[in-house]
Amino acid sequence: MTLKIEFVERATRGEKVSKLCREYGITRAAGYKWLKRFKERGYEGLEEKSRRPKNTPLATAEDIVVAVLEARESHPTWGPRKLVVLLRRKLRDDSPSERTIARILKRAKKVRERRKRRPTNVVELAPRIEAKHANDVWTVDFKGWWRARNGERCDPLTIRDAFSRFILAIVVCPSTIQAVRAVFERLFRKYGVPNAIQCDNGEPFVCVTSRGGLSRLSAWWLSLGIRLVRSRPGCPQDNGGHERMHADISAEIETEPSASAESEQRRLDRWRQVFNHVRPHDALGGTTPAEAYKVEVRRPFKAVKYIYASHLSLRRVSSNGRIAFKEETYFLSQPLAGFDVAIEVTDALHLRAWYRDLDLGLIEIVPDADDASFDLSTKRAHEQLRRRSRAG
Repeated sequence: MTLKIEFVERATRGEKVSKLCREYGITRAAGYKWLKRFKERGYEGLEEKSRRPKNTPLATAEDIVVAVLEARESHPTWGPRKLVVLLRRKLRDDSPSERTIARILKRAKKVRERRKRRPTNVVELAPRIEAKHANDVWTVDFKGWWRARNGERCDPLTIRDAFSRFILAIVVCPSTIQAVRAVFERLFRKYGVPNAIQCDNGEPFVCVTSRGGLSRLSAWWLSLGIRLVRSRPGCPQDNGGHERMHADISAEIETEPSASAESEQRRLDRWRQVFNHVRPHDALGGTTPAEAYKVEVRRPFKAVKYIYASHLSLRRVSSNGRIAFKEETYFLSQPLAGFDVAIEVTDALHLRAWYRDLDLGLIEIVPDADDASFDLSTKRAHEQLRRRSRAG
């Protein structure tokens, strides 16, 4: 205020306004505005007026603000897009817009500022599989464990339908083949068998040291006519939708663990119910996964017979993972024990093994050591191969 008085008094005594503006560090528009107010109302005109608007057209009724904050409190990780659908069901025509909800949450300091991250490189050659209808593709993974307050480990297995985002199961169970297979058997009986299952390269879904990367679990899936889709190692973005669902579980369940693993399972069951039947999904046009999960024809839970080409020879894999071919036994794969594989003779020294349409690779044939077409060194090498094959 003192500087304004000095400015207008010096300007009225005849000093140049442009020079005074430079001296006081203001624009000439501001300087002439002060002079005009001083000439019209004297020193009173130099006092700052309130900038509060005469009316507030964007003001929101108190009951609507309360409804928005209550909805946010019930679902602390939901944003305006999901809350607007939820409030529209409750308030109907009085429901606020998405921008109004965002403004209310920001004023109430209910919005957490996210740290800006550098953009990542575009991932190429990711497995592309499009789910065209419910039960076309299921995705499966283990969430990653945490501990309940009593120290018990919680390691939930999560299974969802890729098309509808419907969560089929969230089960706290050991990551063993027996436990996981029991969960899938129950789901197959209840929901039917999917056309494909997408998983990562971890156990028990995949065994990277066996032929075709098969484990006992994934070999069983293939016997039911299910196509196996594997993500690339170290690339969780290949199954990004499933990982995004895991992030919601981390934010809403894992951050505040309950007393025991049993109570955590009950919380996960309630969370799954809300996710499937209450929470609107952006990719589904605001509908819920339960509304989108509609299966017209459910595939029965039974093994599907596979028809091999006529030139292939079928062999049953023994309990120790071996097959017999022309009076010799060859180790193939322990996870395929009990299943039939097809053998193709490629040349005089190699066989190719197939499990359905999955190429299991080449097997070296052990030739007859008495065959005159082999020299002494070759005979010795193949005799060693014969002994290794018999030893497993």
